Amino acid sequence: MTFRALAAGHHNSYTHAQREGVSQIKQKEGTGIKRVNINVPTELHNSFKASTAARGLDMTVVLLEYIQSYVAKYGSTTPLKKGRLV
Repeated sequence: MTFRALAAGHHNSYTHAQREGVSQIKQKEGTGIKRVNINVPTELHNSFKASTAARGLDMTVVLLEYIQSYVAKYGSTTPLKKGRLV
């Protein structure tokens, strides 16, 4: 399954949950999805949202593609102990 297809399905269920009110987001067993929360300045979030919407893209898809390219470039390594630099 592609990141676009995976993200589209995940995003739609999350958006649906938001419309229904605040509720616990349940993880489906076997989906292989890990939720990541980040703090983003409001202005940057709004600009990113507008930019992706103008191109007909989903923010989640764009972020997943960036993460995939980052991992492809830098690889996946075992994290060092906190406080140690590479």
